[in-house]
Amino acid sequence: MYKLQHCNSEEEMVNFLRNLFEKQMFGVSSWWGNRLGIKASFIRLFFIYASFTNALTILIYLFMIFLLKLRNHFKYRKRKSVFDL
Repeated sequence: MYKLQHCNSEEEMVNFLRNLFEKQMFGVSSWWGNRLGIKASFIRLFFIYASFTNALTILIYLFMIFLLKLRNHFKYRKRKSVFDL
């Protein structure tokens, strides 16, 4: 499915895995980062630290994943004519 690129250093491998998980898997942190204007890594750290304190944070994160996946199905699509309904 995904080709593992030939990485010369450990840093390249970490960046590759981070991009894979953030862009291809969920994208919750990057979506909130773009909306709030802050780095996605801060949001990721918030969810990691908050998940140690209570289980509600994990449920909120899973709910946001569900909403982000669901919103692609209900986006407004411009139709060419009335008969395309």
